[in-house]
Amino acid sequence: MNPLLDFSGLPCFDDVRIEHIGPAIDMLVADVRTTVDAISAKATSAEPPSWDSVVAPQFAAMERLDRAWGVVSHLNAVVNSPELREAYNANLQKVTELRAQLSQDSRLHARYRALRAAPGFPRLSSAQQRLIDNELRDFRLGGAELAVGDKARFLAISEEQAALMAKFEENVLDATNDFALYVEDETRLAGLPSDVMEAAREEAAADGRNGWKLTLHGPSYLPVLQYASDGGLREELYRAYTTRASELGKSEWNNGPLVVRLLQLRDEEARLLGFGNFAEVSLTPKMAKSPDAAVGFLREVMARAKPHAERDVAALRDFAKAELGLAGLQAWDIDYASEKLRESRFAFSNNEIKQYFPEDRVFAGMFKVVETIFGLHIREVPAAAWHKDVRLYEIRETGGGLVGRFYLDLYARPHKRGGAWMDVAIDRKQEGGVLQTPVATLTCNFSHPVGGKPALFTHSEVTTLFHEFGHGLHLLLTNVEHLGVGMDNVEWDAIELPSQFMENFCWEWEVVRHMSGHVDTGAPLPQELFERMLSAKNFHAGMHYVRQLQLALFDLQLHTAGPLDLAAVSALLRRVRDEVAVFAVPDYNRFPLQFSHIFASAYAAGYYSYLWAEVLSADAFSLFEEMGVMSAEAGQRFRSEILGTGSSRAAEESFVAFRGRPPKIDALFRHNGM
Repeated sequence: MNPLLDFSGLPCFDDVRIEHIGPAIDMLVADVRTTVDAISAKATSAEPPSWDSVVAPQFAAMERLDRAWGVVSHLNAVVNSPELREAYNANLQKVTELRAQLSQDSRLHARYRALRAAPGFPRLSSAQQRLIDNELRDFRLGGAELAVGDKARFLAISEEQAALMAKFEENVLDATNDFALYVEDETRLAGLPSDVMEAAREEAAADGRNGWKLTLHGPSYLPVLQYASDGGLREELYRAYTTRASELGKSEWNNGPLVVRLLQLRDEEARLLGFGNFAEVSLTPKMAKSPDAAVGFLREVMARAKPHAERDVAALRDFAKAELGLAGLQAWDIDYASEKLRESRFAFSNNEIKQYFPEDRVFAGMFKVVETIFGLHIREVPAAAWHKDVRLYEIRETGGGLVGRFYLDLYARPHKRGGAWMDVAIDRKQEGGVLQTPVATLTCNFSHPVGGKPALFTHSEVTTLFHEFGHGLHLLLTNVEHLGVGMDNVEWDAIELPSQFMENFCWEWEVVRHMSGHVDTGAPLPQELFERMLSAKNFHAGMHYVRQLQLALFDLQLHTAGPLDLAAVSALLRRVRDEVAVFAVPDYNRFPLQFSHIFASAYAAGYYSYLWAEVLSADAFSLFEEMGVMSAEAGQRFRSEILGTGSSRAAEESFVAFRGRPPKIDALFRHNGM
């Protein structure tokens, strides 16, 4: 049997072969078309449309396709190969075409309109009513109300965008994988942590080379920028990293033409739908509702953050000149000088902290938080997966009932997309009295174990792990019983609330003392050292927020400006930097050509969501500060009112139900010393 067509249990990640992909997707696409034809054929019946005759069969057929395609997409991201990439791209066109055609299907659109007007609509649950309203909104945004000729053009735009976004991500991955710097002079690596050195030596040996291998993957690149004393080495890697997928590298990986074309297509899409620009399209289903509202929020944050950032960078320049001999602080010096200043001010280094966060202790501590506040039990279970390092865990109620499962893929490796993310493998639903429990995949790119010791995490990586687990909990702890109203349709500017909420626990002693233990001695992190970490928590917070503001404003202005050529894109970014940034970057920096969030995923005209979700998460966590960090009462409220509701009601309604009032921005500034 084709493993992509087996929906009886966990996804068969380890059994999927290239030859399975095309036949499975063809069959499932055909099944969706047949199902929609059957739904539409009932339009002539005297029987009024119902949930069971319209929504249920459509979503059941789409779920089977989504599950199979989700496996293919995930494998393409974590074990990429030329053969898999070719199969993925060939079938991406089929899936994209189907989804675009369904969003324009006048017959299906008519059935949903009739269902919305049917006498039985008021008797549906609020979650069902919300799904139908969302579908009608999405029909409009998908081009269902366009004239026939415009529909065809809209369909072509959708298909071309999907192909370009996939190619954008491939180019970044290929350019990242292509770089390797072999260093044989150990003095050039002065300052690098021992575990980073050991990993670099192992990678060089695996290539049959002497010395140490440095790459542009996070576990190698980031420590070089942060710790390497050799400024020339830092600059070499910085230049390679910031020119990836540009005209300064291999022409076949240049994302410049893709960016220009994507902006043209997005603007054309917006005009066809009757909007002034693509940002208006993107924000229609979001909490902010309009570009002006989103920009207004960003400028409110900037008014608080930029003065702090200016003081941060002035102090950093003075320190770098006086203590490090860096008269002109360059972009590749920022992380290095910041680490040295942190050590000077607070008498600790991030590398020192890392020794107290071996992965086994971190997981035990993170699971303890979730088990305590949400009333759950988490344990590892055996399962085959896509790589030998991947683990599977199940979450159960304290009483024993299965809630869901999640795969964890922690370590960076070649042919794996960079960054960290959560994907849906199986969604929750109740059907025929049978509950289908959800399954998530959580992916990170941390350093792998070296020298026979467990992997060590920086505190930043611990925070990233909590963040992605928060996304996973959003999927796994939903109480919604219908497909389409789980976490997948939560307003995009609220989707980061659970993930950023979980990050707060990484700064609480009650949590940290249980998830720390020195890798050699097992001794917990000294509270005195934690207090110094806490004092340093807001170190350069202003600079962090200024960077986020820069990305968010660039994204929004880019998608309100209409189609631009590359020179205009660069000019726009310079204007945003002139307004927001507190230090300059070199002219060769080609950051937009690596900005996968807005050119290869769903964050286009939505990157501001990270900052807005920080407002929500800080305000939500303030209840735990009031009731107790490990309060089960507060946890159950968060679980039932935020995680449990999914998109069955508006995100702001869920927040008010949890907090008892609308969100306030004050907690964000208080948490960050601003």
